[in-house]
Amino acid sequence: MKGKDSSNRKYDKLNLLPDNLLGRKPVSLMKEGIQQFLKDKVILVTGGGGTIGSEICRQAARGGAKQLIVLDNYENNAYELQQELAGTYHKLNLVVEIASIQDKASINNIFNKYKPQLVFHAAAHKHVPLMEDCPEQAIKNNIFGTYIVINAAKKYKTEKFVLISTDKAVNPTNVMGASKRFCEMMMQSMKNCEGTKFAAVRFGNVLGSNGSVIPLFQSQIARGGPVTITDKRIIRYFMTVTEAACLVLKAGEMASSADIYVLDMGKPVRILKLAEDLIKLNGLTPYKDIDIIETGLRPGEKLYEELLTRKGELTPTVNHKIFIEKQEEIAFSQINYSLQQLKKAINTGSSEKIRLALKEAVPTYKEPSEVNKLADEYLL
Repeated sequence: MKGKDSSNRKYDKLNLLPDNLLGRKPVSLMKEGIQQFLKDKVILVTGGGGTIGSEICRQAARGGAKQLIVLDNYENNAYELQQELAGTYHKLNLVVEIASIQDKASINNIFNKYKPQLVFHAAAHKHVPLMEDCPEQAIKNNIFGTYIVINAAKKYKTEKFVLISTDKAVNPTNVMGASKRFCEMMMQSMKNCEGTKFAAVRFGNVLGSNGSVIPLFQSQIARGGPVTITDKRIIRYFMTVTEAACLVLKAGEMASSADIYVLDMGKPVRILKLAEDLIKLNGLTPYKDIDIIETGLRPGEKLYEELLTRKGELTPTVNHKIFIEKQEEIAFSQINYSLQQLKKAINTGSSEKIRLALKEAVPTYKEPSEVNKLADEYLL
């Protein structure tokens, strides 16, 4: 930026930006059915201090939850949310538990103590480049942690369990996406589970969330640029935090048979256009006041994301913006075998063996080069 002071800009606050950057009208999903679904229920949210988890907590508090348990292993986020909710909803029976989903004893104690009726599982390692460097942590937390929470939900007779997944789980090209796809597969293996009803919710990038491109771009603009994008061809699906949380809750309301729910998010957005629009929203001119440069694709990064594992395999729901992706049933014996192989690979301490075990467990897991070479055809 050439001699401009960023301290007094009209659009510095991120909460002013998302709807303007979405490229479509936000989808309204919060209906009476969700309010009834939440009312007088004991609700547990794992990763409750995160962007999606905290918004689910707000909706649960607003919806009249009997008790809300915020579970997180990062105390600062959990504390801030606790102060916010306690100050806004004075009658809310709010509990904060600091624990890791990898700690089986703690998770079982929490489920035994509170007997949650609804569980929203948002806890996960989500940063693609970091998980490429630390694949064992993605598997320990995202896969084995989820497995622990699933089993606790079954054991203590949770009514409904909703997994928050990601579009990166579709034909994954990175460890994070593959780990989340395996979590979806665990959901599929619960199709005939008696008692607890399981579901997964899959959506794209959340505008303004922790680790998203919006805070990164905004900080780069505040410093005078340049704004960095990995590749000008990249496209992504985006949604607002409110849309994401409401989709999770609506899926929980409808959940019946280990389905995967997806939201109609319209057309994907080019990251390059997103960067240009954000610069303009800050009252500046792209390439004049703030430059935009390419830095190259990061390890595991795709040029485009998808929402469906199999094209055209969608079933409509009562909400015209929400669909169910048809899934083949997966035997739990297959899941159990993969878990054993993943554990053996982790015990070797070899990143290469861990990746090979993950590729064996998730057949759709491919190298980025295999997918990106088809990108130009797809993007046409």
